[in-house]
Amino acid sequence: MKNVYGLTIEEMEEYFLSIGSKKFHAGQLFSWLYEKRIESYEEVTNIKKEVLEAVSHDYSIAKLKIVDVQEDVDVCKYLFELSDGEHIEAVLMKHDYGNSICVSSQVGCNMGCRFCESGRRKKVRNLETYEMVLQILMIEKLLRMRISHVVVMGIGEPFDNYDNLIKFLKIINYPKGLAIGARHITVSTCGIVPKILEFSDFPLQINLAVSLHAPNNEIRDKIMNINKAYPLDQLIPALKTYLEKTNRRITFEYILLSGINDSCECALELAKLVKGINCYINLIPYNETNNLDFKRTNTVQIMRFYDILKKNSVNVTIRREFGSKISAACGQLRSKKEEL
Repeated sequence: MKNVYGLTIEEMEEYFLSIGSKKFHAGQLFSWLYEKRIESYEEVTNIKKEVLEAVSHDYSIAKLKIVDVQEDVDVCKYLFELSDGEHIEAVLMKHDYGNSICVSSQVGCNMGCRFCESGRRKKVRNLETYEMVLQILMIEKLLRMRISHVVVMGIGEPFDNYDNLIKFLKIINYPKGLAIGARHITVSTCGIVPKILEFSDFPLQINLAVSLHAPNNEIRDKIMNINKAYPLDQLIPALKTYLEKTNRRITFEYILLSGINDSCECALELAKLVKGINCYINLIPYNETNNLDFKRTNTVQIMRFYDILKKNSVNVTIRREFGSKISAACGQLRSKKEEL
């Protein structure tokens, strides 16, 4: 049975019309699901019982199962079990500007980035739209707090699950859905060029982040398989096209890996690569895992790298480190669960 949390408002309107009911019932049901947070269709009081019986026959209201929670300062990681027994993660991060959640888009990942725990375990399947939406709903309910910002940067490559991603973005942005502002939502990609170009025509003002992690093709080829399909000389022009169409600043994510991409020469090359692009670079200290050999760049070198970018007029930040005492690396908690 399909799940009701996977329907956009347009799809729900079409559904009610298809069963001979009224289109406006879609807005009413959205309100019950996302504003009143019902657990059963029986709680709905302004839609006829026979109509609700039809809905309950066609669409489940079932939730995901939280099977593990790990907490550290201002961060909480949740392991969800799906209906088929697979597992995904979501991470809540508390900032001074609000509560941000990092959601997964796939079970596993086929992009094969060498430094990534998610990519170490191959893609099993795409997440359905409702499985993405429920990550937010369930954490909000558990903590009794509102999520103000969403980043699609968890397990999986969002643009490899494009259609379900787009529906998810529409649902969480919709005023009677989760009502999260488009500019408070960020989608991250490792660089699937055709989907970047397609996303440039998406009407909502969603932020785009690109996992760059190297200033040249030689290094990027070694640590990111996607670069062999879409090298920098294809990726950068696609991003410039995106900027021309959207006028929205791009974020470049850059994980610093000791001895790989963290030299002063790399910093200079990176500054040259992004020159003239409306962007900022988010430097990320690496979160080491037991299963991969990459090491975190030391703090002194992180600051050298940062200073070189600053001196070359690059907008740059260093991401605040979260979860040093928990399985914080993307996919790490899932791996521990499934490799027991």
